[in-house]
Amino acid sequence: MTRDVAIVGFSQRQMKEFDGSPTCVELLVPIFQELWEQTGWTKTDIGFWCSGSSDYLAGRAFSFVSAVDAIGALPPVMESHVEMDAAWALYEAWVKIQTGLVDSALVYGFGKSSAGVLRRVLSLQMDPYTVTPLWADAVSLAAIQARAGLESGAFDESQMADVVARSMTDAASNDSAIRKGATTADDVLAQPLYADPLRRWDCAPVSDGASAMIITAADAPGFDKLKGNKAWITGFEHRVEPGALNSRDLKVSESTKSAGAAAGVDGVDLAELHAPFSHQELILKDALGLGDDVRINPSGGALTANPMFTAGLNRIGEAARQVWAGDSQRALAHATSGPALQQNLVLTMEARA
Repeated sequence: MTRDVAIVGFSQRQMKEFDGSPTCVELLVPIFQELWEQTGWTKTDIGFWCSGSSDYLAGRAFSFVSAVDAIGALPPVMESHVEMDAAWALYEAWVKIQTGLVDSALVYGFGKSSAGVLRRVLSLQMDPYTVTPLWADAVSLAAIQARAGLESGAFDESQMADVVARSMTDAASNDSAIRKGATTADDVLAQPLYADPLRRWDCAPVSDGASAMIITAADAPGFDKLKGNKAWITGFEHRVEPGALNSRDLKVSESTKSAGAAAGVDGVDLAELHAPFSHQELILKDALGLGDDVRINPSGGALTANPMFTAGLNRIGEAARQVWAGDSQRALAHATSGPALQQNLVLTMEARA
């Protein structure tokens, strides 16, 4: 039987809030402190810690170990790590709670994309024999995906521009965007092409940042002293597709569709979709069967801030905030990893009396 698990705390930071180039510890310490203030818990209430980051992006082996300094040396903690977006660290923590080994978990992620040329770094995750020698970076691959969708009639440029304009408008209203400016689709379409058929605002900015989240089972010790509202997880699943681009249809996202079906997306009134490119939001919306009555990315989404290895967890946290505030009764959050929506995760949550 599945244990009832709720999201009870979330905090994030974008690099725009810092001067200079902070270390991962400098990023994480104030985030953890904010979680203690939100929940009323302390470190001793956490049964499991799990992080998401990339040693490859950092350029050094076991770089995630240095982040553990933000937790503190004493008392010792049960800790794990995934070389993925922290949304997948959240999945590991959720499974850990379901097994009964722990009752609560703090999940965190961090990434400093500005430390190198991100587009070149990401190209190295492709097939080393047939694709990597071409230096097919993430933006170019997304452009190929967008062109396939446009040529098939799955969507058009005006729909892509509408996504960008709405995202930036919503982010500006929240005062949380790294990049602001476009308020209409015409503003977007007036831009020159950046990677045909994508314009610059069709692509997520390179962002640095960190975020953290606390989840807990309903029967965890100390649950009754938690402050604030809860967002109860009702479904959680992820799926992956082949890495070879010619082995899947780039115009659709079968892994998102499958993960959504397993998580249960019926009745959601809000969705935070991790779409680093405008056309990908349209693909994801179709894969999940979301109607026009579902609010999409009220936070502004990844198009306004896309910190590597935390952007997916941010989508979950932003959806939880909407549930906490009473602006959503049943919400969906999505995270993606890999080129052209290769791997996708879907989580659903709800408010309860």
